[in-house]
Amino acid sequence: MIGRRYEADPAALCEEEVRSFFLFLRNERRYAGSSLIIARSALRYFYCDHLGIGLHWKVWHEMRVRRVQTLPVVFSREEVARLLCAVRCDRFRTVFEFMYGCGLRISEALQTEVTDIDGQALRVHVRDAKGGKDRYVPIAPALVATLRRFWRRHRHARWLFPALSPGWRSSQKPLPEIVRAAQGPMGGATVQSAFRLAVAASGLRKRATPHTLRHSYATHLLEEGVSIRLISQFLGHTSLETTLVYTHLTAVSEGQALAALQRLAQQTAPRPPKPAARRV
Repeated sequence: MIGRRYEADPAALCEEEVRSFFLFLRNERRYAGSSLIIARSALRYFYCDHLGIGLHWKVWHEMRVRRVQTLPVVFSREEVARLLCAVRCDRFRTVFEFMYGCGLRISEALQTEVTDIDGQALRVHVRDAKGGKDRYVPIAPALVATLRRFWRRHRHARWLFPALSPGWRSSQKPLPEIVRAAQGPMGGATVQSAFRLAVAASGLRKRATPHTLRHSYATHLLEEGVSIRLISQFLGHTSLETTLVYTHLTAVSEGQALAALQRLAQQTAPRPPKPAARRV
C-alpha cells in the first residue's frame, strides 16, 4: 500500500516518506488505534528486519498510537438466564453454562478434557491457556452435575465436548457412537454461530460474543464480594490492571460508592454555628 501511495518501490523510500505515510493513515484514512499498531509493526518489520535500513530511524518511536479504552459488554444475571433458556441444543447450552460458570475463553472450554474436571476438589484444570499458562478455577457442584449428565450421553474417552463429524445426520450409526469416535473437540466457529442465534432468539439487544460470558462471570463474582485478586487469578490475567476494568461494570460497586458518598456528604456537611448564650 505504501508503494501505491508514492508510486515507487517501497524499498527505495526514506524515513520521511514512511513518516508521512503513517500520518496519512492516521489523519486522512482515519485508521483505528489497533489498525495503526498493525501498520506500524508491518512497516517496522519490512524496513528493519527485512531490509535492514531502518534500524536507527526515529520514526518508530515517534509513531505513537493512542488506544481507545472501551468497556466490555456484560450481561446481567437475568440476561444470562434468558440467553441460556433460548438455547435449544443441549450441547451448546452446556458449553455456554461451562464458559459462564468458570469464566473460560471459548478455546479453553472446548479444549477441556474429561480428566480436567475434579468433582471432589470442585475445580477445573485449564491447560495451555493464553500465554501457555495452566491454572485451576473453581466450579460449582451444580455445574459438575450438569457436565456429568452431558458426558454420560456420549461417554467420549477424552473430550468433554467432542465434535460431530461432517455428514453425521445421514449416518446409520447411533449418535452416541458417532460422537465417541470423534477425533477432536467441537470447533469454535460452530459455537460462535450458535451463540449469535441464541442472542437473537433471546431478544437481547447487546452486541455480545461468547467472550461476554467471561466478562459477566468476572463482574458477577465482584458483585458477590470475591477479591479482585482472586478473580484475576481465576481468569488467568497476567496483570491485575487487566481485571480492574470490571470494577467499572458492577452495579453493586456503583451502589456502594454512592452510599459512601452520601455518608461522606452527611459527615462533612457544614453545620450552622450554635447561637451564643445570652447573658442575663
